Amino acid sequence: MASQFQQTVDAALLGRARDGEPQSQAELFRLFGRAVYSLARRLLVKPELAEDVLQDTFVEVLRNLGSFRGEAPFGMWLRRIAVNQCLMHLRSPWQRRRLELDGSDATEFLSSGDDAFDVLDLERALGSLPPEARAVVWLHDVEGYTHQEIGQLMHATTSFSKSQLVRAYARMRNWADHEAGEESCTPVLSN
Repeated sequence: MASQFQQTVDAALLGRARDGEPQSQAELFRLFGRAVYSLARRLLVKPELAEDVLQDTFVEVLRNLGSFRGEAPFGMWLRRIAVNQCLMHLRSPWQRRRLELDGSDATEFLSSGDDAFDVLDLERALGSLPPEARAVVWLHDVEGYTHQEIGQLMHATTSFSKSQLVRAYARMRNWADHEAGEESCTPVLSN
């Protein structure tokens, strides 16, 4: 995932986008839109939330493009904004209340049988986790953030990140054991 954000961006393209040229801004969206959406989809699960984060991320990027100093690759700067947008959604009291009211969780999407996505067991296991735990697993194991960085991003401590990761692994192991148990109990039908 992180490699999608590591592609190089021409300084002239960034300059034109910073100056408000619509074609250059659209090109940045074309280059990084899929990566931002994928990241948001993994962290937030629901497509509509991922679309919101995609839009919010690019609004924030275009609004703050003048402050990009080039000390890190542009894609990594953009990734940081996308992660922050995802975490803002996870921390949002409105979002938490909405999940309580509609009774939805990550497993709703992942068990819906939607053939549009190739849902791997790992994604289903991640979907069984509470949103904060899923974010910690994804940020640590896939995006490569340290526990200290995750703690800072989530306005928590380093030990919060570590404990969330340990609990998430245990929960995913239990989920996998449960799934394996159900498969072994499923009768095989012959023709």
